[in-house]
Amino acid sequence: MTVKQLRAFLAVAQTLSFTQACEHLHLSQPALSLAIKGLEEALGGKLLIRSTRHVRLTPEGESLLPLAKHLLAQWENTEERLRERFTLQLGRLSVAAMPSFACSLLPEALASFRHLHPKINVTVHDVINEDVMEMVRARQVEIGIVFAPEGMGSLTFTPLFEDTFVAVLPPESPLNDVSLSWANLLAQDMITLQRPSRVRRLLEEGLAGQHLELTVAFESHQLSTVGSMVARGLGVSAVPSMCIPLMHALGARCVALDDTPIACRVGLLSHQELSVAAQALRTVLTDTVAPLFEARWQHRGAGFAGN
Repeated sequence: MTVKQLRAFLAVAQTLSFTQACEHLHLSQPALSLAIKGLEEALGGKLLIRSTRHVRLTPEGESLLPLAKHLLAQWENTEERLRERFTLQLGRLSVAAMPSFACSLLPEALASFRHLHPKINVTVHDVINEDVMEMVRARQVEIGIVFAPEGMGSLTFTPLFEDTFVAVLPPESPLNDVSLSWANLLAQDMITLQRPSRVRRLLEEGLAGQHLELTVAFESHQLSTVGSMVARGLGVSAVPSMCIPLMHALGARCVALDDTPIACRVGLLSHQELSVAAQALRTVLTDTVAPLFEARWQHRGAGFAGN
């Protein structure tokens, strides 16, 4: 039983005229008769009785009529909803992002996306980098914003921008007023994220490349806790510059380092196949995030520590 056959039956059943049904469906009489015959063969019996002057429904045809109306209404509703999804007039989308990205760069990108596609509902999961990766792998979200992963498997990573680490200091630290090197910073009590944090590994790898070793006094699972501990004078830290707004909100100060920078790439993690809505969001992110990051970094300049 096909949609075409049901539409043919419904047109004849409602008009009780093959001629009017042909006009309504823009079909020839042989094509309409073939569709009705195919439906009757599929169901196993007569649905219509046709004479030279009249068309009437059999009892089975009478019982099929309300069902055909319901089935076709459901089908047309499904068609319309899918059409709206493909044209971005309807849809839902879930993304996951590191808190430092979710609270700084993501809102402006989502504002651009909302302006272009106001009918798409977006759910944001702000979770640590490792959880973002797991949510993408498990298909709980379509897009994740993460630091460049070490192993991706079947996933795809699209770089957005390259970030660099900055020092995080207590408000009254004497290091605020000196030219700061990695050696100066590491001489203090260091507060970092716990392993297996990608930020922690990037920092350790970058320092090892400069023949320096990270000795940790305090460690935490959340960047917000690291920032709060620094703000209260328990030590110092180093985080990607993307985290500066979060550190400032917690009361810490961020200072540029004069040594060789430790860099980290930030980008989009996803499976290769994406919904139309996710493809649209990926385009907005790739078009807006890098210029936004560059503009903010240049605006901070050398004096971002006090902002």
